[in-house]
Amino acid sequence: MRWEQYTKAKEETFARTNIPEAPWYIVEGNDKKRARLNCIDHLLKQLPYEDVPHEEITLPERVFNPEYERQVLPRELYVPEKY
Repeated sequence: MRWEQYTKAKEETFARTNIPEAPWYIVEGNDKKRARLNCIDHLLKQLPYEDVPHEEITLPERVFNPEYERQVLPRELYVPEKY
């Protein structure tokens, strides 16, 4: 019974809040990896994009400092690895 109530509430939310300025999109998630990739692809295609002309970039030679020691960062700052 609660599942039906949840589904009806979700459908009503979609019907009331799906507007041209802020549309809802549903991502089929049976295959999570494909769902994520499809979602990213879809979102990127919603943004207007055109090549921006720019000058060629040249990077300076890397300076190696043997005295520098990288800080250990807290694990909670990292995005979990999924793949």
